[in-house]
Amino acid sequence: MENQIIQPRVLKGFRDALPQEQIFRSGLIEKITGVYRSYGFVPIDTPVLEYTEILLRKSNGETEKQVFRFEDNGGRDVAMRFDLTVPFARFTAEHKAELAFPFKRYHIAKVWRGEKPQAGRYREFVQCDIDTVGSDSAVCDAEILCAMKAALASIGIEKIKIHINHRGAFNRFLAGLGVQDKSEDILRSVDKLAKVGTDTVMAELEEATKSSDAAKKILDYIQPSANFEEAIGKMESLCGGAGDDTNRLRQVYQMLEAAGIAQSFVLDPSITRGLDYYTGLVYESFLDDLPSIGSVCSGGRYDNLAGLYTKERIPGVGGSIGLDRLMAAMEQLGIAGKKGSYLDAEIFCQDESLLIENQKAAAALRSLGVKVEVFPEAKKMNQQYALAEAKSVLWGVFVSADGKLSVKNLKTREQTDGLDAASAAAVILKARSN
Repeated sequence: MENQIIQPRVLKGFRDALPQEQIFRSGLIEKITGVYRSYGFVPIDTPVLEYTEILLRKSNGETEKQVFRFEDNGGRDVAMRFDLTVPFARFTAEHKAELAFPFKRYHIAKVWRGEKPQAGRYREFVQCDIDTVGSDSAVCDAEILCAMKAALASIGIEKIKIHINHRGAFNRFLAGLGVQDKSEDILRSVDKLAKVGTDTVMAELEEATKSSDAAKKILDYIQPSANFEEAIGKMESLCGGAGDDTNRLRQVYQMLEAAGIAQSFVLDPSITRGLDYYTGLVYESFLDDLPSIGSVCSGGRYDNLAGLYTKERIPGVGGSIGLDRLMAAMEQLGIAGKKGSYLDAEIFCQDESLLIENQKAAAALRSLGVKVEVFPEAKKMNQQYALAEAKSVLWGVFVSADGKLSVKNLKTREQTDGLDAASAAAVILKARSN
C-alpha cells in the first residue's frame, strides 16, 4: 500500500511567513526594540503555557471563549497566553524579590486568541509590549505614551492619532447615573462603538442600564471633542467636577506638550478598553490614512493587576503594539518592505573550476563586513541573475582565476573590474551606507 500524501495546510487564522514578510517583520521588531531600550526598558520572557487559573482569574466571559485551553498529559488545566500583560503580572508577583522597582520591561512575542479571523486580525500574532510597574507617577503614564509614539515613528508611522481617556472619570460619571454596578457591561459595550456602531451600542446600553435616558447620557458623554481643554471641561461637568482622574489627564497632556508630541493625542471619552483590569489612563491608536483597520497600539494603567497573585499592591502601566495588524495596515498603505534577503552581494558561479576561488572571495568579503553568498553551481547566467533579483540583491560579483573581482550593480548594470577584496568591499559598503 502506497503512503498516503497528507495535504499541506495550516489551521484557520494561522499563517506561514515567507522570507520577504519575515524579513520585514524582523526589521520592524529591531527598530521597535531599539526605541524601547532607549527608554530604559529591559527584556523578559514568559512561557507560552500557563495554568488556566493564572490567565483567566481576572477576565470576562469573552476572553474565556477566546483562550486556547486544554488538559495536558499530566491532567493539568492549562491555556496558551492570550496577551503578555497577565503573564507579566504573574511574573512580577513571583519574582518581586529579584526585581528593582520601578521595573521597566519589554516583551515581544507571540500570543494566541481563538477569535474570528479577519483583515489584520489572526489567531496567532505578535505583540510588542512595554510596562512599568512599581510606580503610580504620571511620569510613567506619559513615558509609555512617548515611547509608543517614538516606536511607531521609528518604523515610518507618523500620521497617527493616539486617543486617551481615564477609566476613573468614566466610573465617576456612571456612579452619578446610579449604574456603577453595571460598569463592566457598559465598558465592554462602549469599547465596541467603533466596530458595531451607535445603534447597537445604544441597544446594549439600554439593556445594561434598564434606562433609555441613562443610555442616551452615556452616549453623549463619550462623544469626543477636537480640543483637549474643551473635551476635559465637558468631561468634568458631566462627572461631578475635577478629580484625581481628570487632573492626571491634564498632567499627562502637559508632559506630552513638553515632549513636543501633543498634536498626535486626542482626549476621547469613548476609549474604555474592555478588559476590566484597567483602572486609570487608557489609550488606543489609529492610523490617519487607514482608521478602518482599528487600533494598532493600545494599553493603560492597571493599578493592582499583580494583586491577583500577591497581597502587595504593585501599580503598573503599559502599552502594546499589535505587530501583525500594523503590518497588514502598512501593506494596504503600500509602505511594507520588499526585501527578499539580507544580502549585499551574490558571487556568481561562471565555471566549476572557480568554486574554490569563489569561496576564498566570499570569506574575504565577509571578513570586511559584506553580507554575501555564493551561487553553488555554474548554471546559465540568466538563472543566477533571476535568483539575485528575487532576493533583492543589489551587487553581483564575478571572480577570475587570478582572484581578482568584478563588481556589478545589478540595477544600473555598471561594472568595475580588477578589484581586490578590500576595494570591492568598499564599493559595496559605500552603496549600503547611502
